Amino acid sequence: MKLKNVLIVTEDIERSKKFYKDLFGFEVVLDNEGNVILTEGLVLQDKKIWKSFIHREVIGENNASELYFEERNIEEFLKKLDAYEMPIVYVNRWIEHAWGQKVVRFYDPDGNLIEVGTPMELWGG
Repeated sequence: MKLKNVLIVTEDIERSKKFYKDLFGFEVVLDNEGNVILTEGLVLQDKKIWKSFIHREVIGENNASELYFEERNIEEFLKKLDAYEMPIVYVNRWIEHAWGQKVVRFYDPDGNLIEVGTPMELWGG
């Protein structure tokens, strides 16, 4: 078995496509009316469609999962976050773990938690 994609829910597909392109460089692979596949296997789905499938409320900022990315030049990435046109809501603005990895945690515009850290090989993991 192989993990194919990770799906996150969004209230505004266009805003999310822009967010993930501007900050992470993701491009649209497929755009199918409320379902968008981005490079790296990230899928955006319109909140109304998702709710019709699961018959449950969608809870942003639930802190139960996160999208994890690695970035060698995390200082430059932090500058990119600070300069972004929409305010970024931080969970951890900048922390350095005891093992040496530097990370930042924040939410995307829909409350999906994101962590960006220095690559594991830089701290021996």
